Amino acid sequence: MDTVTTIDNAAFFNLSYGLFLLTAKDGDKDNGCIINTLAQITNTPPRVSFAVNKNNFTRDMIRKTGIFTVSVLDVETPFSLFQCFGFQCGRNIDKFAGAPEIKRSANGIRYEGRYANSFISGAIISASDYGTHTLFVADVTEAAVLSAAPSLTYQYYFDHIKPKPQAGAGKKKGYVCKICGYVYEGDVLPPDFICPVCKHGAPDFEKW
Repeated sequence: MDTVTTIDNAAFFNLSYGLFLLTAKDGDKDNGCIINTLAQITNTPPRVSFAVNKNNFTRDMIRKTGIFTVSVLDVETPFSLFQCFGFQCGRNIDKFAGAPEIKRSANGIRYEGRYANSFISGAIISASDYGTHTLFVADVTEAAVLSAAPSLTYQYYFDHIKPKPQAGAGKKKGYVCKICGYVYEGDVLPPDFICPVCKHGAPDFEKW
């Protein structure tokens, strides 16, 4: 674990884009998920806000411990990272199992260093529930630039990383995940269905 806590303001320039790996720690357990909302809201003191689905275990860990780390994903991020962490975080899943080269920020939370251009750690100062999500506001306690690679936008993800539906002998009937391309075959998609590949829920499926 790093012992020096510093804030490199240059890291905030990478927040303009849209996919981040949010990680948290509770006791000996680390966990994480991918989020798409993170923004700097003040310069002095440096503060950020982000939203997490209320059904997400990472959200529960952050509410309990009050600390987190966010990796700002870059364009080198492979789809395997989305398969591993997804946009949901289960209580009984160790998403860091077997993950190489994972580092820890000064607050002791693991973060992705290979496919991130920066990371930011913080301490929660407020949490408010709105609809399906919890909005967190946090003081930044550590920030560092890791590389010059461009941040990963949603558009780049859809164009270059997300698998395209496979061309088959005939078009399948059902629903396709807009995130990873997984096809659910059936006339009706269960409202509580979770994609087995990227862990997105039924609202992220469309008729196929």
